[in-house]
Amino acid sequence: MTDRNLRKALIAIALTGLALGTMAWFAGHDLLANRFWAAGTVPVVIGLAVSMARDFMAGRMGVDTVAFVSMSAALLLGQNLAGAVVAVMYAGGNMLEDFAVARAERDLKSLVDRAPRVAHRRADASVDDVPIDKVAIGDMILVRAGEVIPVDGVISTARATLDEAALTGEPIPVTRNKGDPVHSGTINAGETFEMRAAAVAGESTYAGIVRMVTAAQTAKAPFIRIADRYALLLLPATLLLAGAAWLLSGDPIRGLAVLVAATPCPLILAAPVAFIAGVSRAARLGILIKGGGPLEALARTHTVMFDKTGTLTVGGARLVAVETAPGENADEVLQLAGSLEQASHHVVAAAIVSAAVARGLTLEPPEGVRETMGSGLEGRVGNKQVRVGSHQLVCGPGRPEDWAVRALRRASWRSALGVFVSVDNRTIGAILLADELRRETPRAVQALRNAGVSRIVMVTGDRADAAETIGAALDLDAVLADRVPADKVEAVAMEQRLHPTLMVGDGINDAPALAAADVGIAMGARGASASSEAADVVILVDRLDRVSDAVVIARRARGIAVQSIVAGMALSGIAMLAAAFGWLTPVAGALTQEAIDVAVILNALRALTGGRAFGRAAMPPSAARDLHQGHMDLEASLDRLREIADALDDAAPSAAVVLIVEANRLVAGQIVEHERDDETHIYPGLAKFLHGGPGLAAMSRAHREILHLARLLARLSDGLRTEDADRYLIRDAQRVIESIESLVRLHNAQEEDIYEHAASD
Repeated sequence: MTDRNLRKALIAIALTGLALGTMAWFAGHDLLANRFWAAGTVPVVIGLAVSMARDFMAGRMGVDTVAFVSMSAALLLGQNLAGAVVAVMYAGGNMLEDFAVARAERDLKSLVDRAPRVAHRRADASVDDVPIDKVAIGDMILVRAGEVIPVDGVISTARATLDEAALTGEPIPVTRNKGDPVHSGTINAGETFEMRAAAVAGESTYAGIVRMVTAAQTAKAPFIRIADRYALLLLPATLLLAGAAWLLSGDPIRGLAVLVAATPCPLILAAPVAFIAGVSRAARLGILIKGGGPLEALARTHTVMFDKTGTLTVGGARLVAVETAPGENADEVLQLAGSLEQASHHVVAAAIVSAAVARGLTLEPPEGVRETMGSGLEGRVGNKQVRVGSHQLVCGPGRPEDWAVRALRRASWRSALGVFVSVDNRTIGAILLADELRRETPRAVQALRNAGVSRIVMVTGDRADAAETIGAALDLDAVLADRVPADKVEAVAMEQRLHPTLMVGDGINDAPALAAADVGIAMGARGASASSEAADVVILVDRLDRVSDAVVIARRARGIAVQSIVAGMALSGIAMLAAAFGWLTPVAGALTQEAIDVAVILNALRALTGGRAFGRAAMPPSAARDLHQGHMDLEASLDRLREIADALDDAAPSAAVVLIVEANRLVAGQIVEHERDDETHIYPGLAKFLHGGPGLAAMSRAHREILHLARLLARLSDGLRTEDADRYLIRDAQRVIESIESLVRLHNAQEEDIYEHAASD
């Protein structure tokens, strides 16, 4: 019989004994009533004695001892009714605790219960069902509609629609194309598709999650162990007070009343309930906390240390800009480079190809490609000889042209890599690639400040200039650059000597520092198994702001646990004093104590919630995504405005007129319409999700400034002729275009923060 079934049996016996005894007492059979009450109490006393002996052999001892003493004393003193009430309250408290823990574990347990057991493996023309531990790397797996993907792999069919909510928390299904990776634990939300296994079951994403969930369910927080030891002080204090009440009053029943009132059966269990509830709430947000210990440490966080690449930034190269030689077209530069780079497996090549595809450019197959490792490659695209790579490879050792000097300077300012492109030995442009900040990074850093974190540090292996640029943009307290893994461990150790320290990283090189910190958080959405194993907390969604969510949840859970313990102990003390003065009988004391215990456990369950302000509605996440999509639709126009502003540096008057008119058409046709729609439709609907309107009033001020600049550009371009386009007018137009582009990007980023706040509150 399991412990939970035994507790169910004990509460049934205790309730039956109490009920039958009460019925006999009302019928006037006092002796029979006392026997029924005793019969309902003795099994509970025996079960408690066995449990205490088992705990004592394991080196543990808790306040259950007080319950044992009070029930035994009640039987010895002939107060069988009081003993039966305590038995019911004790057994009922355990049942309430079982219910509370089961409620808090439900979200974690659901992850384990839905783990796949069988895979449909294709063998020639047949499909066989095999246990997932029999799946080998390279096997073709069929995933039917509605099934859970059994192992990590790569999609082999044209596309697949997946529900990734179990891993990412996002409820909207996503479409993945042929060659895209898929993770075990996600659900096929579309038609049947095939995939090629890329990992065995034990090394797949979901298996790691199950292991971490198991650890989260079984680990015990240091705070809970401290609470157990603190609770043991209650036993000698109770015995002393009960003895004093007996001696001073001469009535042993008064001493028994003190013992009964001091039976906080589930009181100390409120701490683990609060911690498990906190772990469960975190799991719903895609945060796996490996037990109560890391949760307790998270709650004490003073300093947060971030890795840069892949943590604060998106990781990998992203297109920043396309710089062109005079008279050249940016799309042609990117199309030729993307076509040639299809022949390379370098990470920079993949970034260029992805950027070209994202712009809707048609790539041609390259021929006769020759690659110079670390520098670039050359080959034929159509009838053109194309070279792509470093400035030295493409342009040679001579002095760079003026536009190339400008491109190199802008690459330096942006900590970007410049990839130059030439056609038939004529350099036509440069592609700037950089690792950009995550969209949510500024908001995540501010959220940590709001959560009470006092110091935020970036520690990275990247060079100092790139790291300092990121640090300044985020207003970090310190930036530690050029650090190898051993240096990161040393930096963590130095911070730990001063305050509890949290380390956040995503790569294998971060694993030692994650293990060394008081708490290590791994950004595990993209794999990084080594860092996930070393970390105490794993973020399963690709969102940095979940770090601040984890800290907030931990502090709330710990605060509720402290409230539960302090309030329960204080109320128990008051009840004991009332019993010592004779104001509570043994039966009344038992009922009072049980009311305290129930209230304390229910309070601990508040850690399952986020503590949202009463009456405050949250904007639906789908609405926030729609608003974000509106900003994404402007990106191409903003990129083109930046290219136009750059091209005006040395454009001839006739070309400048064409560029200025094009810029005005983009601003009037897309940007102005977007801002007006925000003002007339979006902001009024958004206001009800926010506290008051000062923030939106400031954003409306930005709308007015953008519209003002748009009017200036319209005046400049209206009826513009080549003979009017002197260098002063061109410079003015360039300044207006640059101002619009910069202001709209900043304004959109601020709106994103507001949208996220409204959707998450």
